[in-house]
Amino acid sequence: MKRILPAFLILLIAISPAQGLASASGTPPRKGGPLPAFKLPIPKDPAEKAYLGLSGDGFFKITQIKAEVVVIEIFSLY
Repeated sequence: MKRILPAFLILLIAISPAQGLASASGTPPRKGGPLPAFKLPIPKDPAEKAYLGLSGDGFFKITQIKAEVVVIEIFSLY
């Protein structure tokens, strides 16, 4: 189950609209700067929701994940 979280987050980030990341300020995030706030869809699978510490439906922010550390890996597909 611990291996699912990184893959799940990568998948969510890859398939969610990335427009919010760049359009929030009109410029891309600064290297080494804070990650801009954006929302991701809450998983439908109850086990994945429980793993992330989420409930309900709709969207969630990374700060809502109940974990000491969240690692996000972003790939440039251009």
